[in-house]
Order: sequence, then C-alpha cells, then structure tokens
Amino acid sequence: MQATENVLEIRDLVKDFPGVRAVNDVSFDIKRSTVHCLVGENGAGKSTLIKMLTGAYARTSGKILLNGAEYSPRSTRDARQRGISTLFQELNVVDQLTVEENLTLGLEDTSFGFLRKTDKIARMVSVMNSIEPSIRPRQQVSTLSVAQKQIVEIAKAVATESNIIIMDEPTAAISEGEIARLFTIIRRLRENNVTVIYISHRLDEIFELGDYVTVMRDGKHIATKPVAQVQDRAELIKMMIGKTVFEQYTPRAEESQQPTLQVKHLSNHKLKDLSFDAHHGEIVGFYGLVGAGKTELARAIYGVDAYEGEIVFNGQKLQPAPDKAIAAGIVLVPEERRSQGLFTILTVRANIPVMNMKKIAPGGFIDAAREREVAEQYVGKLRIATSSIEKEAAQLSGGNQQKVVLAKCLFADADLLMLDEPTRGVDVGAKSEIYAIIRQLSAEGKSILIFSSELPEIVNLCDTICLLYDGSMKAVMRNGPAIDSEQILHIVTGGE
Repeated sequence: MQATENVLEIRDLVKDFPGVRAVNDVSFDIKRSTVHCLVGENGAGKSTLIKMLTGAYARTSGKILLNGAEYSPRSTRDARQRGISTLFQELNVVDQLTVEENLTLGLEDTSFGFLRKTDKIARMVSVMNSIEPSIRPRQQVSTLSVAQKQIVEIAKAVATESNIIIMDEPTAAISEGEIARLFTIIRRLRENNVTVIYISHRLDEIFELGDYVTVMRDGKHIATKPVAQVQDRAELIKMMIGKTVFEQYTPRAEESQQPTLQVKHLSNHKLKDLSFDAHHGEIVGFYGLVGAGKTELARAIYGVDAYEGEIVFNGQKLQPAPDKAIAAGIVLVPEERRSQGLFTILTVRANIPVMNMKKIAPGGFIDAAREREVAEQYVGKLRIATSSIEKEAAQLSGGNQQKVVLAKCLFADADLLMLDEPTRGVDVGAKSEIYAIIRQLSAEGKSILIFSSELPEIVNLCDTICLLYDGSMKAVMRNGPAIDSEQILHIVTGGE
C-alpha cells in the first residue's frame, strides 16, 4: 500500500446528545503513515469525534471507512482489535503494577484460569526497549515519570500492532525535554507505517510535527489541509474561531475602586506566581485551554489545594480551608456539578439550603415550612424548571441542576462567587438564563470569578479578562470594543 492512501475516511458523521448536536455532518480523510493533527477550541467536537472512532460512542448517523472497509466499533476493545489505540491525557496505567504487568493488562493469555508466559510479553518489552531502554520491565510504574508512562502505553499500542494511535494532549503534563523525546518517538512511529492522530491546543506543535491538520468549530469540519500549506498561527486561529462577533458585553455603569479579593504571588504544584484583584460588583474571567491552571486557581482560593502566597478577602487574610472560605463569604460552583456540587439523591428542597443551614434550623431543628419557603423562592427567582420542589436533583436537566447549585451558593449569602465552567453541558436556552443571573448578581454588588474554557462566554460576560497558560498569568485585559479574540487565542495557545 502507498503512503498516500487513506487509512480512515469519515463521511457525513453526526453525533446527537439530548438538546445538542456535538458533531455535525463531518467529512474528511486521514492518510496512512502521517501525523494528522486535530485542532479546535474547547467544545469544537474533537473529543466526541475521537470517541466515535474508538468505539466509546455510537454514532447517530454517517459512515467511517477503515482501510476502505465499513467500520463500526462496538467498544474500545473492538477498536483496539481493529488496530486503533488511544493515548489519553489521563494515562491508562496502574501505578501499583510493574511495567511488564501494565503492558499485558487486559491482553493476558490464560490456561484453565492461570496466566501463562507467551512471546507476547517478550515482544512488548522488546518494543519498549527500542523506544526507551532505561525503563525496566520489573520496575514499579509509580516510579516512572509521566513521559515514561506514556512510553509504556505507546509500546503496548505498537506491540499489539495498532496501525493508528490517537494522542490526546500528550504534552500537557510533561517537560520540554520530554516533549522533544516524545516527538522523536512519534516521527519513528510514522516511519514504521503507524498513523498518529494528534490532538493539541499548542499550535506550535502542529507546525513542528504535523503532516496534515483538520480544524473543527462548533461540531463542524472547517478545513483539512497539509500543514505546509498553512501560512502561520494566525491563519489557523482564524479557522478555529471563524467570524465570531461578541456583541453581548455591556460595561458596568460604575467602577468600584474597592477590591473585594486580592491574590498576591500565588504558587503551588501548578500555579506560578499569580497576582490579581477583584473589585466590588466586578466579573473577572479566567480563560485558558487544557492544562492552563483555571480549576487549580479556583481550588487554591477556596482552600482545597495548598499554596504559597497570600489571599486577602474583604481586608482580612484568608485562611486556606473551604470551611473558612465559606464562613468568610466565598462560594465555589464546581466544574463537576453532579459529583461535587449537588446531592443528587436529595430533593431540590433539601439541596438549596445546605450551605447555610442555620437560617432554616435556628435551634438545631429544621423548620420545614421555612425550608419549603426558601426552596420555592429560589425556584422562582432562578426559574428552575421542575414539577415540584420534592423532585430529586438527579432527575433535573443539566441546566436546571446548575441553577440549583447557584441557588445553594446564593442562599449562603456570599460576597464572592467563583464559577468553574458555569455552563458546561448546558443547552443554549439555559446558558442564556445563567448569564442573566450572573449579570444580575454583579449588579447587586457581588464579586464574581468565572473560570471558563469557552471564549465567547468570557468575552460576553467579564469586565476583566485574565489569560492563563501553563499555570502562568500571560495577560490581563479590560473588556470593551477593542477586545481582539484572535490575540486572546494566540496568547493562550503559547504565543508571545
């Protein structure tokens, strides 16, 4: 077979979820023995597309051809057996096992329930040694670096004769030296007739490594072209963001000079010397792509993660603990609302007051009438769509679950609201309502920090925009007519 032939052909691919079309009529080809890069903003549909290729999601409609034949994987195991492996950002290794045990995990040969030695292990170890001789088969995986763990996964994929390896943000957690080593390995894979589908937000990597690049936006295929035919980062960015015009931002009527929150030289395992202020009634947005440090910053301010530096809130030094943050008047709407923001088995009525129980249980006993009154009040105020306040939170839509989390935080009488990905997984109508709630809270004098990987959200809502890259604050901008979305994306993808 010639290197110019297509190993994958994607035709009219569609994936629908309730209320949203995540992949919308996508068609493009991937050529054999190439590094094919896939880029787009968060929410562009890249991950959903990959999950259909690897059998994690069933497609709604459309067709995929693998080596010219119809391809409909029933599971990720099925995809692996057909020669498609995935190297996820969250590595799929077991730290408590040895390298050798990880290489054969899920691929063991047995006789009457007992493991037996085969040449499969020897082949995998041989492949791994050819990539990185310093890794020993009997070594505990917990002793390896992130880059070495990646090599174990790559060796497993190559030894099981995968001819397509998908790499999802493989450089997000490794050093510059390890990145150079990984690139050498990827080039060697290409020379050995392996096709690499490479997903990254770091655009410089696309130009250094890629043969072809596919751009996605809002679930649609925008372009596929040879990297050599892409002029520069600016052209790639233009394709990624299109002609998005931000028209909804309206400046605040009056500016407060009084800072509610002062963050001074904050550093920890992820954050690097971050400093900023948030003023009374101000909405401050933190924008960055995968691995930028947005969630880690929210967790540090809330006292979940340890840090060095100082946080001053309402003139007092904040003690690093969530209960101290809540008592001071700070609340966090977490990114994972179902697992961290809600008691999904409890009713709407029981969820709303949990951060300020003393208001409904003054003598230590819950006043049921007061609890119902509070729940009805917030259901009305935030327009939570539910047939009853007695409905379990798990039965609400994503947008209405998020409104219940907001109601909890508002009932806590907070002066500062931190919202981590406030509209993730929320439909367009609910998104608009949540934005209106955020603006109203700002008008009432609440200080609000928004941590988001959606650029339109940040530019539509925020008075001040802080741009994060790899744990560092790269720029702070005041919002207004002159805001340049292309410049923002240039900065958060590693441009100077």
